Amino acid sequence: MFARSTRIQARPSAIDSGIAYMRDEVLPGLREIPGCMGMSLLVDRDNGHCIATSSWESQEAMDESKQRVAPLRDQGLAMFGGSAQIEEWEIAGLHRAHRVSEGACARATWVKTDPSRIDSAVEIYKSATLPAMEQLDGFCSASLMINRRSGRAVSCTSYSSAAAMRASREQSASLRVDAARQTGVEALDVREFELALAHLRVPEMA
Repeated sequence: MFARSTRIQARPSAIDSGIAYMRDEVLPGLREIPGCMGMSLLVDRDNGHCIATSSWESQEAMDESKQRVAPLRDQGLAMFGGSAQIEEWEIAGLHRAHRVSEGACARATWVKTDPSRIDSAVEIYKSATLPAMEQLDGFCSASLMINRRSGRAVSCTSYSSAAAMRASREQSASLRVDAARQTGVEALDVREFELALAHLRVPEMA
């Protein structure tokens, strides 16, 4: 499984219209493209940082989708009134403990390691970090996406509410420190979001 993420720096005043367009136009459009498994959208209403992620059943399907995705993305950017940075990933892990509902939130953590250590980092994430995260109150799901060439990775953990996500901050930070010590990864950024759309139909990969 593979994914394409588009990090959008939007105008905060355009967030609601952007969400509506992604839900009503982009998501149905993506579903018509062969190999597309779905889409998620994270938004930060305070600073306008948003991330739209589409999932694909293969690298080939993701590559072949580029021309059909481009106009949907361009119109989405126009609705958000922002600029974008596009990244492509391999989905290395995904676990859902509970369905998310309205009010769900997510924390994304970007890390980097030596590309030669990426498989070891994935195994430690699955065997140690993920089971520990699942014990946090309000935990709903977690995913890990990697780029083998660059050694970059991003993990995303969803919670049932903003309150649950806030309550998990200290424990999550401790888990990041433990993971960094075991794997040698370097944390690049940590951000928290509203989970505006959750239709990333990736099968269980824990």
